[in-house]
Amino acid sequence: MSNFVVSARKYRPQSFDEVIGQDHIAKTLKNALQSGQLAHAFLFTGPRGVGKTTCARILAKVINCERPIDKVTACNECTSCTSFNDNASFNIFELDAASNTSVENIRSLIDQVRFQPQSGRYKIYIIDEVHMLSSSAFNAFLKTLEEPPAHAIFILATTEKHKIIPTILSRCQVFDFKRIQAADVVVQLEKICQKENIQAEKEALHMIATKADGAMRDALTIFDKIHSSSADGVITYKDVIANLNILDYDYFFKITDACIREDVTEVLLTLHDIVNQGFDSEIFIVGLGEHFRDLLMAKVPATQEILDLSDDLKARYANQAALASSSFLLSGLNILNQCDIDLIRAKNKRLQVELALTKLTYLQRTFESNVFGSGEGHVKKKMTA
Repeated sequence: MSNFVVSARKYRPQSFDEVIGQDHIAKTLKNALQSGQLAHAFLFTGPRGVGKTTCARILAKVINCERPIDKVTACNECTSCTSFNDNASFNIFELDAASNTSVENIRSLIDQVRFQPQSGRYKIYIIDEVHMLSSSAFNAFLKTLEEPPAHAIFILATTEKHKIIPTILSRCQVFDFKRIQAADVVVQLEKICQKENIQAEKEALHMIATKADGAMRDALTIFDKIHSSSADGVITYKDVIANLNILDYDYFFKITDACIREDVTEVLLTLHDIVNQGFDSEIFIVGLGEHFRDLLMAKVPATQEILDLSDDLKARYANQAALASSSFLLSGLNILNQCDIDLIRAKNKRLQVELALTKLTYLQRTFESNVFGSGEGHVKKKMTA
């Protein structure tokens, strides 16, 4: 049987220094550990896959470590650390609130809290997806959360902070986790490639990071999938877009170039090619709209920093943006946005898309006729005067 371990588990951070994209959280927790000013209840909230449960496990491990390094890093050698690593700790409990939602489950937990830890200083309870607890379970938990025994610490984690009642929130130190930037995800993926002797194109890793939408766990899952499907062990950009069914941005560059040249034949043939590959009209229109938006951002060096793209792709956007006027891009965005709205009701979706693309192709003529029209009117007024 294979001993393969998925990257999300194999490369799970083991210390605060290894946590990616949550420096503000790591710094605050390390300061609390160094000063000994630990709260009795924490609430970690944020999107999925950004390190909430990981930070909870790291914090719990350091708190009960017998010989912590600089008070912020577990030694991984003492009895508490080794038992935690072996999932055999009697002082650190992980509870999934999604499958333990009832009052009885919380009452059982409250009964356990009263007993002193068998070894070490604290009994730590990590409750994941805490928003899944029922209203009555929350109420049963309130008193214990407000005045727990001195040996008890609670670390709650949730993706839906708004579902937690205010009386629970007011009893916890709340830490808001943020989405991880694509650049940080790419750096981590490059480190993994180096450790695993995997060759990967930078654009491929950046596309994985973009598709993960700020979740490191999702990025690692996609990374494993792409790597297992690549025949020669090399992860290429073409492999990523093929496996994830992503429309290649080359099509958007090609169509935009054709619109600027007013080559409607090229535009419609490219659309035909896209449809034949099985992509929906909605996906294409949304993608082209995002492309126009990125071009608008790329026109000014200051707003280029907003683009979450690789340096090579930013340069390519800047080059195409120089060929298109801001008026063309802004009006094009308006056409594409309206097409996206109309597609919901359209019976012939392809015709709706072709109509929008034709408008885009001859959009610059509209500007020219408006300019000449206003000029002729101005001359006539002058002659009359």
